[in-house]
Amino acid sequence: MTTGVPPSPAPKKRSRARTFLPIGLAAWLVLEIWLLTVVADAADGLTVLALLVGGAVLGTVVVKRAGRRAFRNLTSTFQQAQEAARTGGAPVAPERTGAEDRNGFLMLGGLLLILPGLISDAAGLLLLIPPVRSFLGRSAEKAVERRMAATAPGGLQDAFQQARMHRPDGKVVRGEVVREDAAPGPRAAGDPRPPLAP
Repeated sequence: MTTGVPPSPAPKKRSRARTFLPIGLAAWLVLEIWLLTVVADAADGLTVLALLVGGAVLGTVVVKRAGRRAFRNLTSTFQQAQEAARTGGAPVAPERTGAEDRNGFLMLGGLLLILPGLISDAAGLLLLIPPVRSFLGRSAEKAVERRMAATAPGGLQDAFQQARMHRPDGKVVRGEVVREDAAPGPRAAGDPRPPLAP
């Protein structure tokens, strides 16, 4: 005898990030605490405190500088867009050379410096080096391009392509077409009502 209960769906496979991220964070915290105690035993507690405070101050300065640079880039982009709208041309994309446009990695380096811990400080200092930021930026761009090429139709890639089709202003106006030259006649029961005229 069959029942009307549908079969239960197969359980969803858990992603690797959801599996390994909590384990990685716990290992990182344990390693940070262990390294702080080793350095405090080898040197002095005040030395470790001075390293942590110095890293936090340097990180704050880096984040502030990266924020100012991001605001300056955003302001210049808006000014170029306004100038292009006034002249009727298309806005010109700013030139991106080397690591000077890798503000996200610079800000991440500052945030890592602010976090207490010697491993996060070392990673933050690495991100302050322009060739490292440039290499990581290129790697991230290639990874995103590979992911975009591998997405299924109807996914995020199609949304980006549709957004590109509506350039330059990107505005889409929804509405309905009303023909004024059509002769009004008797309306059938299922036909929609015509709009009210002002």
